[in-house]
Amino acid sequence: MGFLYKYLPADLADVIFTKDDEVILKFSKPKDFNDPYELFLATDFGGDPEMLACYAEAIGELPQYPTTCFSRSPIVIPMWAHYAYNHNGFVIEFSEEAIREEFPETRFDNVAYKDGPAHDFSDLVGRVLHIAKPRYTYFLQGAVVNAAYFTKSTCWTYEQERRMVVGDEDVRVSGDLMLMNIPGACVSSIICGARATLKTKIALKEVAKRFSADFYELRIGRTSAVPYLVDSKEKAHLFSDTEIVPSKNSCASCSEPIEEDEEECAWCQITDETKRTVAIKNPYRIIDHYGGLEKYIAGMQAIGRAARKKK
Repeated sequence: MGFLYKYLPADLADVIFTKDDEVILKFSKPKDFNDPYELFLATDFGGDPEMLACYAEAIGELPQYPTTCFSRSPIVIPMWAHYAYNHNGFVIEFSEEAIREEFPETRFDNVAYKDGPAHDFSDLVGRVLHIAKPRYTYFLQGAVVNAAYFTKSTCWTYEQERRMVVGDEDVRVSGDLMLMNIPGACVSSIICGARATLKTKIALKEVAKRFSADFYELRIGRTSAVPYLVDSKEKAHLFSDTEIVPSKNSCASCSEPIEEDEEECAWCQITDETKRTVAIKNPYRIIDHYGGLEKYIAGMQAIGRAARKKK
């Protein structure tokens, strides 16, 4: 057990954080997920129609349990782009252990990413077909439900998904929505996106304070493609496998994590004198000074087109 990360758009901040210091999470049935292959189990039992018919008869219509999805990481760039609306939103970090204490019947598991059959049910289906004892049907149904709820195509691997599955009695229905109120004590931190507005930052910082949770801002650095986090005191943090930890060293000017023997990152070490020296040596500036830059670029483009035609 560790931490779970929920990516959300900024406009939901006023909706999901209640005055009773709870977080409202939306649940969905798998048939309503954005992946049309949810609950899809590729299998053909070697083309044996009797085995396939037995399999279909035994599992019937797979049950639809309320499900919500988390990531196991708060620094997945595509997740920030898709679910937190291009870094304008935020991420809630939950303690899975705390949620389990509040809702002990809840089922959590990681999603396995596969493009083929995740499990071979041949033995169980054969027992159902030829032995016909009810316990084998029971075992088959349990195995199939588990595989269906926690298996997705490999194209979704980047999400690093972990799912929370509950019973119908655990959620409340509000219009077309299935909702669950999670105690604020289950929230360990709130992370606002790199492009979040000042209004969003202030609102989320207040929520974090109210929940006694940590507050971070996601930052996109210049020395590494891996984003980092800064707390309210501009102290840099990194996500290390399963949790957010303080960086051992960071740039004194921009806070980006750097090597331990450096005081500033390479970008912040650039001086005005360095900029002037490099500018003087820039050949484009020299050509442009004499008014020939556009002609030079046009000539180079013509050479490139001619080279491509010869291939």
